[in-house]
Amino acid sequence: MSTNKPRAVLFSGQGAQKVGMGADLFENSPSANALYKLADSRLSWPLSEYSFKGPDTVLTETRVCQPALYTHGLAILAAFEDHAKRPLRFEAAAGLSLGEYTAHAAAGSFTFQTGLTLVSERGRLMQEACDATVGTMITLLGATPEQAKEIAAKCDVDVANLNCPGQIVLSGGVKEMEGVADVAKELGIRKVIPLKVAGAYHSRLMAGAATGLAEFLRNAEINHPKVPVVANYTAELTETVDSIKTTLEMQVCGSVRWEESIRRLIAMGFTDFVECGPGAVIAGLLRRIDPTVSCLSLETYADIVKHADALI
Repeated sequence: MSTNKPRAVLFSGQGAQKVGMGADLFENSPSANALYKLADSRLSWPLSEYSFKGPDTVLTETRVCQPALYTHGLAILAAFEDHAKRPLRFEAAAGLSLGEYTAHAAAGSFTFQTGLTLVSERGRLMQEACDATVGTMITLLGATPEQAKEIAAKCDVDVANLNCPGQIVLSGGVKEMEGVADVAKELGIRKVIPLKVAGAYHSRLMAGAATGLAEFLRNAEINHPKVPVVANYTAELTETVDSIKTTLEMQVCGSVRWEESIRRLIAMGFTDFVECGPGAVIAGLLRRIDPTVSCLSLETYADIVKHADALI
Protein backbone atom coordinates (compact mmCIF):
# COMPACT_ATOMS: atom_id res chain seq x y z
CA MET A 1 0.00 0.00 0.00
CA SER A 2 1.22 3.48 -0.77
CA THR A 3 2.13 6.10 1.80
CA ASN A 4 2.02 9.88 1.73
CA LYS A 5 4.70 10.28 4.39
CA PRO A 6 7.61 12.50 3.37
CA ARG A 7 10.24 10.26 1.82
CA ALA A 8 14.01 10.52 1.45
CA VAL A 9 16.04 8.54 -1.06
CA LEU A 10 19.52 7.32 -0.07
CA PHE A 11 22.43 6.16 -2.24
CA SER A 12 25.28 3.71 -1.66
CA GLY A 13 28.95 4.48 -1.17
CA GLN A 14 32.15 2.76 -2.21
CA GLY A 15 32.43 -0.74 -0.79
CA ALA A 16 28.84 -1.71 -1.61
CA GLN A 17 29.67 -2.62 -5.22
CA LYS A 18 29.37 -6.22 -6.41
CA VAL A 19 29.74 -7.95 -9.75
CA GLY A 20 26.39 -8.29 -11.52
CA MET A 21 24.89 -5.07 -10.23
CA GLY A 22 22.68 -3.39 -12.80
CA ALA A 23 22.60 -6.27 -15.28
CA ASP A 24 18.89 -6.99 -14.86
CA LEU A 25 18.09 -3.25 -14.92
CA PHE A 26 19.91 -3.06 -18.27
CA GLU A 27 17.94 -6.02 -19.61
CA ASN A 28 14.48 -4.98 -18.39
CA SER A 29 14.43 -1.18 -18.53
CA PRO A 30 14.97 0.81 -21.73
CA SER A 31 15.84 3.91 -19.70
CA ALA A 32 18.40 2.10 -17.54
CA ASN A 33 19.78 0.49 -20.71
CA ALA A 34 20.23 3.94 -22.21
CA LEU A 35 22.03 5.23 -19.09
CA TYR A 36 24.56 2.40 -19.17
CA LYS A 37 25.17 2.89 -22.89
CA LEU A 38 25.62 6.62 -22.34
CA ALA A 39 28.10 5.95 -19.53
CA ASP A 40 30.06 3.53 -21.72
CA SER A 41 30.19 6.06 -24.56
CA ARG A 42 31.44 8.89 -22.33
CA LEU A 43 34.11 6.91 -20.51
CA SER A 44 37.24 5.38 -22.00
CA TRP A 45 36.43 1.95 -20.52
CA PRO A 46 33.38 -0.39 -20.46
CA LEU A 47 31.53 0.52 -17.25
CA SER A 48 28.64 -1.82 -18.06
CA GLU A 49 30.89 -4.83 -18.67
CA TYR A 50 32.81 -4.33 -15.42
CA SER A 51 29.54 -3.83 -13.51
CA PHE A 52 27.77 -6.84 -14.99
CA LYS A 53 30.64 -9.31 -15.44
CA GLY A 54 33.60 -8.06 -13.40
CA PRO A 55 36.17 -9.20 -12.62
CA ASP A 56 35.77 -8.18 -9.00
CA THR A 57 39.38 -6.98 -8.84
CA VAL A 58 38.64 -4.39 -11.53
CA LEU A 59 35.19 -3.36 -10.24
CA THR A 60 36.71 -2.78 -6.79
CA GLU A 61 39.24 -0.27 -8.14
CA THR A 62 38.37 3.22 -6.93
CA ARG A 63 38.42 4.68 -10.45
CA VAL A 64 35.89 2.04 -11.60
CA CYS A 65 33.56 1.44 -8.68
CA GLN A 66 32.71 5.12 -8.10
CA PRO A 67 31.16 5.76 -11.55
CA ALA A 68 29.74 2.22 -11.50
CA LEU A 69 27.86 2.81 -8.24
CA TYR A 70 26.75 6.26 -9.41
CA THR A 71 25.30 4.82 -12.62
CA HIS A 72 23.66 1.92 -10.81
CA GLY A 73 21.88 4.21 -8.34
CA LEU A 74 20.43 6.36 -11.10
CA ALA A 75 19.60 3.32 -13.24
CA ILE A 76 17.41 2.09 -10.37
CA LEU A 77 15.42 5.35 -10.51
CA ALA A 78 15.19 5.12 -14.31
CA ALA A 79 13.99 1.51 -14.15
CA PHE A 80 11.45 2.38 -11.46
CA GLU A 81 9.96 5.07 -13.69
CA ASP A 82 9.80 2.68 -16.64
CA HIS A 83 8.00 0.05 -14.57
CA ALA A 84 5.68 2.29 -12.52
CA LYS A 85 5.04 4.80 -15.34
CA ARG A 86 5.90 7.59 -12.94
CA PRO A 87 9.06 8.73 -11.11
CA LEU A 88 9.85 7.49 -7.63
CA ARG A 89 8.50 10.15 -5.28
CA PHE A 90 10.96 11.64 -2.78
CA GLU A 91 11.26 14.96 -1.00
CA ALA A 92 14.90 14.79 0.12
CA ALA A 93 18.08 12.93 -0.78
CA ALA A 94 21.41 11.91 0.71
CA GLY A 95 24.23 9.55 -0.16
CA LEU A 96 27.08 7.88 1.67
CA SER A 97 30.38 9.40 0.49
CA LEU A 98 30.37 8.76 -3.29
CA GLY A 99 26.58 8.39 -2.99
CA GLU A 100 26.27 12.11 -2.29
CA TYR A 101 26.94 12.68 -6.01
CA THR A 102 24.19 10.25 -6.94
CA ALA A 103 21.87 12.09 -4.54
CA HIS A 104 22.65 15.41 -6.22
CA ALA A 105 22.03 13.98 -9.68
CA ALA A 106 18.71 12.53 -8.49
CA ALA A 107 17.80 15.91 -6.97
CA GLY A 108 18.60 17.75 -10.20
CA SER A 109 21.72 19.55 -8.96
CA PHE A 110 23.45 18.38 -12.15
CA THR A 111 22.80 16.15 -15.15
CA PHE A 112 23.72 12.48 -15.32
CA GLN A 113 26.56 13.37 -17.70
CA THR A 114 27.98 16.11 -15.45
CA GLY A 115 27.84 13.86 -12.42
CA LEU A 116 29.46 11.02 -14.35
CA THR A 117 32.37 13.28 -15.26
CA LEU A 118 32.74 14.42 -11.63
CA VAL A 119 32.68 10.92 -10.12
CA SER A 120 34.98 9.59 -12.83
CA GLU A 121 37.52 12.31 -12.06
CA ARG A 122 36.99 11.86 -8.31
CA GLY A 123 37.68 8.15 -8.63
CA ARG A 124 40.75 8.71 -10.79
CA LEU A 125 42.18 11.36 -8.46
CA MET A 126 41.53 9.30 -5.35
CA GLN A 127 43.14 6.27 -7.03
CA GLU A 128 46.21 8.42 -7.75
CA ALA A 129 46.27 9.61 -4.13
CA CYS A 130 46.08 6.00 -2.93
CA ASP A 131 48.97 5.03 -5.22
CA ALA A 132 51.06 7.98 -4.03
CA THR A 133 50.57 7.38 -0.29
CA VAL A 134 50.68 4.42 2.09
CA GLY A 135 47.38 4.54 3.92
CA THR A 136 44.69 2.31 5.33
CA MET A 137 41.47 2.37 7.36
CA ILE A 138 40.25 0.72 10.58
CA THR A 139 36.74 0.28 11.96
CA LEU A 140 36.14 0.81 15.67
CA LEU A 141 33.18 -1.15 17.02
CA GLY A 142 31.65 0.16 20.23
CA ALA A 143 33.44 3.50 20.24
CA THR A 144 31.76 6.84 20.87
CA PRO A 145 32.58 9.78 18.59
CA GLU A 146 34.53 11.34 21.48
CA GLN A 147 36.61 8.19 21.95
CA ALA A 148 37.26 7.95 18.20
CA LYS A 149 38.45 11.56 18.12
CA GLU A 150 40.73 10.92 21.10
CA ILE A 151 42.28 7.87 19.41
CA ALA A 152 42.69 9.78 16.15
CA ALA A 153 44.43 12.67 17.92
CA LYS A 154 46.79 10.38 19.86
CA CYS A 155 47.72 8.37 16.75
CA ASP A 156 47.82 11.33 14.33
CA VAL A 157 45.14 9.89 12.03
CA ASP A 158 41.68 11.10 10.97
CA VAL A 159 38.07 10.18 11.70
CA ALA A 160 36.78 9.11 8.30
CA ASN A 161 33.23 7.83 8.84
CA LEU A 162 30.73 8.21 11.66
CA ASN A 163 28.34 5.63 10.21
CA CYS A 164 26.01 4.72 13.06
CA PRO A 165 26.12 4.25 16.84
CA GLY A 166 29.12 2.08 17.68
CA GLN A 167 30.59 2.03 14.17
CA ILE A 168 33.27 4.62 13.41
CA VAL A 169 36.09 4.39 10.87
CA LEU A 170 39.57 5.88 11.24
CA SER A 171 41.82 6.62 8.27
CA GLY A 172 45.48 7.50 7.91
CA GLY A 173 49.02 6.37 7.22
CA VAL A 174 49.81 2.68 7.75
CA LYS A 175 52.59 3.50 10.23
CA GLU A 176 50.38 5.83 12.28
CA MET A 177 47.48 3.34 12.25
CA GLU A 178 49.68 0.68 13.90
CA GLY A 179 49.12 2.38 17.24
CA VAL A 180 45.32 2.49 17.01
CA ALA A 181 44.63 -0.98 18.44
CA ASP A 182 46.63 -0.37 21.62
CA VAL A 183 45.05 3.03 22.28
CA ALA A 184 41.60 1.62 21.57
CA LYS A 185 42.21 -1.22 24.01
CA GLU A 186 43.21 1.26 26.72
CA LEU A 187 39.87 3.02 26.21
CA GLY A 188 37.91 -0.24 26.36
CA ILE A 189 36.85 -0.33 22.70
CA ARG A 190 35.51 -3.83 22.14
CA LYS A 191 36.75 -4.48 18.61
CA VAL A 192 39.15 -3.02 16.04
CA ILE A 193 38.81 -4.28 12.46
CA PRO A 194 41.35 -3.45 9.72
CA LEU A 195 39.64 -2.78 6.38
CA LYS A 196 40.77 -4.14 3.02
CA VAL A 197 41.03 -0.82 1.18
CA ALA A 198 43.44 0.68 -1.32
CA GLY A 199 44.16 3.76 0.76
CA ALA A 200 43.19 6.24 3.44
CA TYR A 201 39.90 7.69 2.16
CA HIS A 202 38.42 10.73 3.92
CA SER A 203 41.76 11.65 5.46
CA ARG A 204 44.51 14.21 4.93
CA LEU A 205 46.24 11.72 2.59
CA MET A 206 43.54 12.53 0.01
CA ALA A 207 44.54 16.22 -0.10
CA GLY A 208 45.91 15.92 -3.63
CA ALA A 209 42.61 14.44 -4.82
CA ALA A 210 40.62 17.24 -3.17
CA THR A 211 42.76 19.89 -4.85
CA GLY A 212 42.38 18.27 -8.26
CA LEU A 213 38.64 17.74 -7.85
CA ALA A 214 38.11 21.38 -6.84
CA GLU A 215 38.96 22.48 -10.37
CA PHE A 216 36.39 20.16 -11.93
CA LEU A 217 33.74 21.25 -9.41
CA ARG A 218 34.52 24.90 -10.09
CA ASN A 219 33.89 24.45 -13.82
CA ALA A 220 30.91 22.08 -13.53
CA GLU A 221 27.40 23.25 -14.37
CA ILE A 222 25.59 22.90 -11.05
CA ASN A 223 22.05 24.06 -10.24
CA HIS A 224 19.90 24.47 -7.15
CA PRO A 225 18.58 21.00 -6.19
CA LYS A 226 14.85 20.43 -6.63
CA VAL A 227 14.71 18.74 -3.23
CA PRO A 228 16.98 19.18 -0.18
CA VAL A 229 20.26 17.23 -0.22
CA VAL A 230 22.14 16.63 3.04
CA ALA A 231 25.91 16.99 2.79
CA ASN A 232 28.20 14.39 4.41
CA TYR A 233 30.72 17.02 5.49
CA THR A 234 28.30 19.29 7.38
CA ALA A 235 25.32 16.97 7.99
CA GLU A 236 23.26 19.99 6.90
CA LEU A 237 21.31 20.91 3.78
CA THR A 238 23.20 22.28 0.80
CA GLU A 239 21.04 25.19 -0.28
CA THR A 240 23.28 27.10 -2.71
CA VAL A 241 25.42 26.16 -5.70
CA ASP A 242 28.53 27.38 -3.88
CA SER A 243 27.75 25.22 -0.85
CA ILE A 244 27.34 22.15 -3.08
CA LYS A 245 30.75 22.71 -4.65
CA THR A 246 32.40 23.42 -1.30
CA THR A 247 30.95 20.45 0.59
CA LEU A 248 31.73 18.01 -2.23
CA GLU A 249 35.32 19.23 -2.24
CA MET A 250 35.69 19.15 1.56
CA GLN A 251 34.13 15.69 1.73
CA VAL A 252 37.21 14.09 0.07
CA CYS A 253 39.40 14.66 3.13
CA GLY A 254 36.66 15.31 5.69
CA SER A 255 34.59 13.03 7.87
CA VAL A 256 31.45 11.40 6.50
CA ARG A 257 28.92 12.31 9.20
CA TRP A 258 26.35 9.76 8.13
CA GLU A 259 24.60 9.20 11.45
CA GLU A 260 24.17 12.95 11.89
CA SER A 261 22.96 13.27 8.29
CA ILE A 262 20.23 10.69 8.87
CA ARG A 263 19.27 12.28 12.17
CA ARG A 264 19.02 15.62 10.36
CA LEU A 265 16.51 14.10 7.96
CA ILE A 266 14.57 12.49 10.80
CA ALA A 267 14.44 15.86 12.58
CA MET A 268 12.93 17.29 9.38
CA GLY A 269 10.13 14.71 9.62
CA PHE A 270 11.51 11.97 7.38
CA THR A 271 10.82 8.44 8.64
CA ASP A 272 10.25 6.78 5.25
CA PHE A 273 13.47 5.96 3.38
CA VAL A 274 14.30 4.22 0.12
CA GLU A 275 17.82 2.89 -0.46
CA CYS A 276 19.06 2.66 -4.05
CA GLY A 277 22.16 0.48 -4.30
CA PRO A 278 23.63 -2.97 -3.74
CA GLY A 279 23.51 -5.05 -0.60
CA ALA A 280 21.10 -3.15 1.69
CA VAL A 281 24.13 -1.65 3.48
CA ILE A 282 22.38 1.64 4.19
CA ALA A 283 19.24 -0.05 5.49
CA GLY A 284 21.44 -1.86 8.01
CA LEU A 285 22.96 1.42 9.19
CA LEU A 286 19.51 2.99 9.50
CA ARG A 287 18.37 0.18 11.78
CA ARG A 288 21.28 1.01 14.08
CA ILE A 289 20.63 4.76 13.94
CA ASP A 290 16.87 4.60 14.55
CA PRO A 291 14.99 1.28 14.44
CA THR A 292 11.64 3.07 14.30
CA VAL A 293 12.14 4.37 10.74
CA SER A 294 11.37 2.30 7.65
CA CYS A 295 13.73 1.68 4.74
CA LEU A 296 12.99 -0.25 1.56
CA SER A 297 16.05 -1.36 -0.42
CA LEU A 298 16.02 -1.33 -4.21
CA GLU A 299 18.89 -3.11 -5.95
CA THR A 300 17.43 -5.20 -8.76
CA TYR A 301 14.55 -4.98 -11.21
CA ALA A 302 12.79 -7.67 -9.17
CA ASP A 303 12.99 -5.37 -6.13
CA ILE A 304 11.34 -2.61 -8.13
CA VAL A 305 8.52 -4.90 -9.26
CA LYS A 306 8.04 -6.17 -5.70
CA HIS A 307 7.92 -2.76 -4.00
CA ALA A 308 6.53 -0.46 -6.72
CA ASP A 309 2.94 -0.45 -5.41
CA ALA A 310 4.13 0.50 -1.93
CA LEU A 311 6.22 3.35 -3.31
CA ILE A 312 3.75 4.96 -5.71
